[in-house]
Order: sequence, then structure tokens, then C-alpha cells
Amino acid sequence: MKKAILVAGATGNLGNRICRELVKRGATVSALVRHSTDSEKIEALTLMGIKVMAVDVNSRTDLEQACSGTDCLVSALAGLGDVIVDLQKRILDSALKAGVPRFISSDFCTDYHHLVPGENRNFDLRREFKAYIDSTPIQATSIFNGAFADILKYNTPVLNLKDKSIGYFGDKKDWQLDFTTMDDTAAFTAEVALDDNAPRDLQIASFQISPAMIGDVVKQATGQEFSMYQLSSMEDFAQFIKKTKSRKPGRRKGIIR
Repeated sequence: MKKAILVAGATGNLGNRICRELVKRGATVSALVRHSTDSEKIEALTLMGIKVMAVDVNSRTDLEQACSGTDCLVSALAGLGDVIVDLQKRILDSALKAGVPRFISSDFCTDYHHLVPGENRNFDLRREFKAYIDSTPIQATSIFNGAFADILKYNTPVLNLKDKSIGYFGDKKDWQLDFTTMDDTAAFTAEVALDDNAPRDLQIASFQISPAMIGDVVKQATGQEFSMYQLSSMEDFAQFIKKTKSRKPGRRKGIIR
């Protein structure tokens, strides 16, 4: 019997890929979207064979009805406190009332369990929701994929193809980071959604690479030497984060897509 999977955030970059991977695996997939969602995004989901369920995300009745008959709810929501905590809580509460047995939270980040609370707002929001979902009887799973490898194409300080430069903080040029492509993350997530025995926490990584290793790979691929430089000391980076947080206190709004 086909499993029924409901995806929240299905029109987002990752959520759309998760829907695609679920369809490839023969699941019956529904997408939870706002009434105001762009019609082209809804059409794209429909063409994939996804049942689109437009709801008032502030209505627990709407959410509970959308969750009815679902085997697993996958949250690929993107945003800050009003989404990662508040909206996910409403969806989770509605899923519980509808009898949904499993829930995959919107973590999709570095495993924050061994990191210091209070130093990263996004991790703290996920910690807050994790504490809430773990207080409920639902079978939950968090997927920790490190960083999305796709960002390496976007001229970030870590790898800037335009400026031919590679940056690192402190003395961390040999510090290996976990990266997973969005496609691989979506595929892993689809497998987890269909596996009733999936673990509470799943750590995945397509590959691990340091800034110094990136320099070696780029040289092999292009024959060019990229300059490597320290972006700042770890202490200066920490102070920058504190100043940024002080200028933008509280929770900014996020989105359900």
C-alpha cells in the first residue's frame, strides 16, 4: 500500500525536490500551501502528480483536515521564529489531532547538538522546536546534512569563483566542513519519510572538505591557483555576530512556501 506523505514548504527549493523524490518512490504526495501561493508554483506541483492543499495556516481546523490520512508529515519550511517555531508547532499540533504517526522537522542544517546555545539564532530556533516535538508522542526525525553544497556555486566568501578566492575564519583553513547537495538531501529525506524505522537524528554528508582542500580541487579542475585568505579571526567573527544580533533583536518573519 502506498504511503501518504504531506509536505509543508513544498514550493520552496528543497521542498519541491523532496516532492519529486517521493513521487519517484511511488508515494502518494500532498502539498500544504497558503491560499495566496503563486499559481505557477501550484501548477508545477500538480504536473508532478502532487495533490495541492491550500489552507489558512492560522486555522488549526484547516491544518487538521489537511493532515488527515497522512502517514508522515515532512516540513521543509523556511523562515525564522514565526515559522520554524510557531507555525511548525501549529502544524504539529494539528498532525497529532489528525493521528499522523511521524513528523520530519525542518532542520536540514549542521548538527547543532554539540554547539553552544545562544550563539546562532537559527540553531536556537530549531532547538526550541525540537524540545517541543520531543515532548509529544509523535515519532520525529531530524536530518542534519551540514551545509548545502549548492552554495559553493554562488560566489560566497568560502569560494568566490569570480574573484578566484577562498576564505576561512581564524586558523580553520584545514577544518573540514560537511556538505550535501540539495538533490541528495531531498533523496535522503524521501527515504526517511517512507521508512517507519527511521532514527530520531540522522547525520548525512555527501562529502567533507576544508578551504585548503577546496583550493586543491579548484586547481585540479581549472589549472588555476585561487588566493586563500583569512576572513577574520574567530574572536572578531564572534563580535560581528553579536553586533548584528543587537541591531536586529527579536524574531523576524519567515515564510511558508
